[in-house]
Amino acid sequence: MRKPFFLIIILFFSLTFLLMWFYEFREFRFGYLVLVVLGVLTLLGIYDSLQKKHAIRRNFPVIGHFRYMLESISPEIQQYFIESNTDGRPFTRNLRALAYRRSKNVNDTHPFGTQRDIDGEDYTALRHSIYAVHPNEEDIRILIGSKFCSQPYSSSIFNISAMSFGSLSSNAISALNRGAKAGGFYHNTGEGGISDYHLEGGDLCWQIGTGYFGCRDASGHFNPEAFEEKANWLQVKMIEIKLSQGAKPGHGGVLPGVKNTPEIAQIRGLQAGTTVLSPPAHTAFSNPKEMIQFVDQLRKLSGGKPVGIKLCIGRTEEFIELCKEMISQEVWPDFITIDGAEGGTGAAPLEFSDSVGLPLEPALIFVKAALEKFNLKDEITLIASGKVLSAFSIVKNIALGADICNSARGFMFSLGCIQALRCNSNDCPTGVATQKKSLAKGLVVTEKDKRVYHFHKNTVAAVKELIGAAGHYHTESLSVHDLVKGDEMIKLANRYFPDTVNTQV
Repeated sequence: MRKPFFLIIILFFSLTFLLMWFYEFREFRFGYLVLVVLGVLTLLGIYDSLQKKHAIRRNFPVIGHFRYMLESISPEIQQYFIESNTDGRPFTRNLRALAYRRSKNVNDTHPFGTQRDIDGEDYTALRHSIYAVHPNEEDIRILIGSKFCSQPYSSSIFNISAMSFGSLSSNAISALNRGAKAGGFYHNTGEGGISDYHLEGGDLCWQIGTGYFGCRDASGHFNPEAFEEKANWLQVKMIEIKLSQGAKPGHGGVLPGVKNTPEIAQIRGLQAGTTVLSPPAHTAFSNPKEMIQFVDQLRKLSGGKPVGIKLCIGRTEEFIELCKEMISQEVWPDFITIDGAEGGTGAAPLEFSDSVGLPLEPALIFVKAALEKFNLKDEITLIASGKVLSAFSIVKNIALGADICNSARGFMFSLGCIQALRCNSNDCPTGVATQKKSLAKGLVVTEKDKRVYHFHKNTVAAVKELIGAAGHYHTESLSVHDLVKGDEMIKLANRYFPDTVNTQV
């Protein structure tokens, strides 16, 4: 296409000169502008033909640029003009719209029946009762804390999952924390540490990752003194040790250098502008025995606050080994957060997001069965995290074994996220997942904190309606038998523990 391009340019030059000559040049002043444009296109075409990095531009001078322009807006084209209400990824248009409506506290009903394929293999539903009950008007709370915990925490059944300041903007973090304060639910800090924006009055679950941000020494190892100081802050209600994350298990966190501002670097104890790669594993422990000892150490340093672990299930035998160590040492965490492989993140290698880790559904069934086998379920609260957004996703996860649920992307939608898929580029158009002040400024904290509050309130209200339809007053009464395909769930659980799991799993 290089020769045709230059032939066309020559043709246009010739035609322009002919027209200018015919109109005696002075009367055809527009021709000079045409010549300038043609000159610029010619220079661009020559550059494209000579450069060696892009074959498309080399073979198709000038017009090859349109390919990259269209590619840059591909997510928007897909979202606004191509995807249907039910096939968007990671979340469908219907689910995003549900989150928006509940956040704005407006009508969240759906017209004209379901658009889902309810005859498909993936269909799971709630088995309602003909003896439905009126929704519980009281707030549903779950007490987190084992017998080793002297400061148990009364938690909502729906909370904000781990998202660090760095991945999210300062305005987004402030709005989330203010919303958590208004709604009486907790806000997980993510592994990036506690920033000033987390201290707006909302309850915190302080997550400790492999980088030990906020409690690390100069060499990047765990610093007990730094941890003890922050862990005893009044707003910190729980401590979560992050072993792995569903979207990138075994990889460690990633904060692109463009998001690592001087402010964030100071909070984390890093050098500004550098890409932050958290180690894939902890240095404070390297086996189940040391891990349990670390849990016990953090609980004592925090004054007896609930301490838990977060992980995506991979090798099931390793979790069994961990349970055996808990029994052997007679020490265990107060809660376990299970993150499914479908969980979200701002940045991860595609192979990890697509091909590593167990999905939330089988992971929950397995972990609950394992804890019951070792008589630990009554001591350890089970938290589910992974594409939790609608009230039904909460009900389903609790029926499968969770006690409470956390959501990250659901609360991002409440802030105004449009699923632009630019979380890793620092160009989030809604100011949620960016460190560009010009973009973050568009997210007004005093407006969005109300939407966070309403999203939580209306979603929990919908949970109460669903469990009421199933004949229950409290989520603690839910079981796998409340789900269509429940028998298949029982078979899956029995595959792990055939000698101990019965139909009451």
